[in-house]
Parts: sequence; C-alpha cells; structure tokens
Amino acid sequence: MYFIKLIRPLNLIIVALTMYGLGWFFESVYSGTSVQNLFSLNYSLLVFSTLIIAAAGNIINDYFDIKADRINKPDRLIIGKHIKRRVAIVSHWGLNFVAFLIAAYLSYVLDSFWYLFIHLLSINVLWFYSMRGKRLFFTGNLLIAALTALVPILVGYYYHQIYASSTVEFNSNYYPFLGELKENYIFYISLGLACFAFVLNLTREIVKDMEDVEGDKKLPAKTLPIVLGYSKTKIIASIILFGTVIGTFIIWMTTDSLELVTIAPIVISAVLIILCFILLSKANSVKEYRQINHLIKFAMVSGMLTPIYWNLLVIYG
Repeated sequence: MYFIKLIRPLNLIIVALTMYGLGWFFESVYSGTSVQNLFSLNYSLLVFSTLIIAAAGNIINDYFDIKADRINKPDRLIIGKHIKRRVAIVSHWGLNFVAFLIAAYLSYVLDSFWYLFIHLLSINVLWFYSMRGKRLFFTGNLLIAALTALVPILVGYYYHQIYASSTVEFNSNYYPFLGELKENYIFYISLGLACFAFVLNLTREIVKDMEDVEGDKKLPAKTLPIVLGYSKTKIIASIILFGTVIGTFIIWMTTDSLELVTIAPIVISAVLIILCFILLSKANSVKEYRQINHLIKFAMVSGMLTPIYWNLLVIYG
C-alpha cells in the first residue's frame, strides 16, 4: 500500500490517459474507427515504460527529499518511515532497468534510436533533478516541465513513424481545424500539447516551491521564492499564467474553422488559470498555495485530455 502511494498512482493514470487519448485521436484522424496501433504490443510497451520511469522518478525524488518532507509533508513521509531507504533505491533502479530494456526493444523493432535516447535522457534527468537539479536556481522547475512536455512529443513521434510515409488518407472532414496543415498534423498537435504542458507544469512547480519553502531551506535549495522572495515569484508565475490564457485566445481567434465548442476543455483550462491568477495575487499561506497548485493541475489535465473530448464530440456530437 505504501509503495503504491510512493509512486503517485493518480499522476501515472493521468499520463496513461494522456498517451492513450492522444493516440486514439491520431488513430481516428488517419484510420477512422481503427485502434489496431493504439492497443498494439509496441504502443502498450511505450506507455508502460513511460509510466515506470515516472514511478521511479517519484521514488528517487522522495529518497532525496526526506529532510524537506519531514517539514513540508510529515504526514505523507514514506521512505525511512514505512519503506526502507535501501528498498526504495533498489526499486528505483529496478524500474529503470525494465524501462531501459523496453526502450532497447522498441528502438530495435521500430528501427529508431530515439526511443532509447529519450528513455535514457528521462532516467538521467530525473536522477539529476532529485539529487542536484532542484537545489539549483530555477533549474529543477525547467527540467520537470520539459519532461512533462516530452509525453505528447513521444506519442507524436510514434504515430509520425506510422503515418508519415503511409498511404492512409488524412480525414480532413473528421477534424477540419488545422486541416490545411495536414502534412505535419501530428507534429502540430503534439507540439501544441507539449507547449501547453510545459508552461502549466512550470507554473505549478513554481507554486509548489512557494508551498514548500520551509522544508526546501533544509536541503538547501535555491528555489525562486527562497532566492527572490514571494512577491517577485508571484509576479513570474502570474506572467506565465497570463501568457497561457493569451496563447489560448490567439489560437481561437486566428483559426477560422475552430468553433468554441471544439476547444471547450481548453476554455475550461483558461478559466481555471484566470482563477489561479486571481488567487495567487492574494495567497500568503501554505494552504492557499496548495489550492492553487491543485487548480493548475486540473487545468493541465483538462487541456491534456482534450484529444479524448475531440473524439467523443465526433462520436456523440
């Protein structure tokens, strides 16, 4: 039970839904109702390896954060209290080794070194982040945001391999928006979601730093609120949040065929972001920062699961 809590099952479920949702969307655009690639062995292994790398990252993060968590989250402290440190580190490397083997297999059967490269990069970045990166000024925030953005990019690369040279006809009537960009459709959708994930997770990490200041001082970590103070950190986070809303509005206004109903989940994300923007200006306690953190997470989930909504809109709309 404690091991399950340690790997953050809810976060892993969100990652899995994002990967399968985006994969389902690409399948629908190119193959209609076919889902043969979505539930293939190779794609299932890609999702599984991504999940166990994320799980291993959560373990190693808690392993190096024991001092901070004793102050920030004493009720949720697991390593050293319910799970031995030795068991945690062995579990971390065991999960990563399995992910490495899967990546090697995928690179071989799909004839692409990128799967092995991205997996090894993610494993090492998560180790560096946990051991050193999060203690460096702003570095940890950027690293975690970048790794989050890799998820839709990884899905996009997989489906690009399948359909880039395929004779399957692009169904421009299925999703008319961006139909004029069908030559690079997978690239644009994946990159758009990656940018969305990067910006929102970057903001969320900054807000988490404001929530965890007292414990982070024990590491010691040079987070934005510790180095710059709360006021300047709030300004930085607010600018990033505001930029996300503006970006959503620009996409809506500059794409003629994009109806409001089509981007309803993204609009919901924008509303939640605006709410976070307002609450952040008034926040001055750990509880308030935690609430903003959860709202940003909901906004990110709403945006990342938009491809599932697009498919349901077509099926039941």
